[in-house]
Amino acid sequence: MSKVKSAFFCQECGYETPKWLGKCPSCNTWNSFVEEKIEKNTSVKAFSLSDQKSKPTLIQEVEQGSEFRIQFQDKELNTILGGGLVPGSILLLGGDPGIGKSTLLLQVAVHEQRKVLYVSGEESDKQIRMRADRIGIRNEQCYLLPETNLNSILTHANEIKPELLIIDSIQTLFDGNLESSPGSISQVRECTAQLLRYAKQTGTPVFLIGHITKDGSIAGPKVLEHMVDTVLQFEGDRNHVYRLLRTTKNRFGSTNELGIYEMIGSGLRAVENPSELLINQDNQQLSGIAIASTIEGLRPLKIEVQALVSSAAYGTPQRSSTGFDAKRLNMLLAVLEKRCGFKLATKDVFLNIAGGIKVDDPATDLAVALAVLSSNADLAIPKTITFAAEIGLSGELRQVQRLENRVAEAEKLGYEKIIVSRQGKEKLGSKRNIEVVYCGKIEEVVRNIFG
Repeated sequence: MSKVKSAFFCQECGYETPKWLGKCPSCNTWNSFVEEKIEKNTSVKAFSLSDQKSKPTLIQEVEQGSEFRIQFQDKELNTILGGGLVPGSILLLGGDPGIGKSTLLLQVAVHEQRKVLYVSGEESDKQIRMRADRIGIRNEQCYLLPETNLNSILTHANEIKPELLIIDSIQTLFDGNLESSPGSISQVRECTAQLLRYAKQTGTPVFLIGHITKDGSIAGPKVLEHMVDTVLQFEGDRNHVYRLLRTTKNRFGSTNELGIYEMIGSGLRAVENPSELLINQDNQQLSGIAIASTIEGLRPLKIEVQALVSSAAYGTPQRSSTGFDAKRLNMLLAVLEKRCGFKLATKDVFLNIAGGIKVDDPATDLAVALAVLSSNADLAIPKTITFAAEIGLSGELRQVQRLENRVAEAEKLGYEKIIVSRQGKEKLGSKRNIEVVYCGKIEEVVRNIFG
């Protein structure tokens, strides 16, 4: 019998070496090498789509294709992908267990009026049919294939010729030419490479569902994320009804888009107006709450900033922030103490962005500062006022990008007043149904709100 050959692979970047190393020479990660069998099974015949070899072509001679994108009925998914799905692209969807990855792609499979091949390595066809009945089957050309052998999957795909291929999940597939077990680094890398080749040669878009590790990153080698065209991340608490879909990589669009879904009995429902979701609709006036106008990708949003200021029970005051940069919070607190004279050095400050989202837009600075001052003075800010300005170290209000869109969103949602920087006065017209207040420093805003 021939000796079984093995090699060591880096779990981060996929670097291969014949012996174990403490530090990866490619990505400089420590203790990331695992041993895997690499002997190929010559008795299994690999599936080959085409033996046609490529040849170099002058860039001027390459035919220019029109910007055609596949449009889904799910408008949120179209927005996340940058306007639709590009033919021949391969996408990777990751998220926590039970977050709704399979539900989202099964909805795409059974709702779109196009030929779809849904491959599942984790569920039987009867189990998938039960979930599809709950979601509602509208597509008469949806094929189910409970299979984990990649060669068999590609053979069926070549016969059916689907317009969309969905793999649930990439960690369950295996190539019979490799001796390693499914989910190993070599299997994940090789299966993804063959699916990528299939997508590019046939022009069929491919969706891959990927498992994640305990720290939230996608399981498998980091090279997996480099091979695909788009990486989508499903976020949120599975014990709550709302889910956030973000793009961490997109070769055909922006990576700043955000989609919000609501988990209901019949599947995932796209939230068309996220601002109403992220803001408490209770008319009761509470201190420590300010409404900020932010931008996520191309979409203006209104978010609720919550702050709690209390006397420090212990020696060192606490500074806690959820959904907002803690270092930037400390900077804003220093500006309030230096420029406005508020003594916050001996107070505990807790900050929270409602709805479980994370923001890094500088335009939320003013709302954060006003929420802190509102809680400190125990004075409520009227919910008809929203804020959109960045605060500098001198206490000045700085202009933010796309101010027109922020003001238009506030006007559409029925806000009566928006406070912005004086520098943005030239960009905004005078004919509006919302009062725009221009201020130059944080002290002016404090006097305007609290008197």
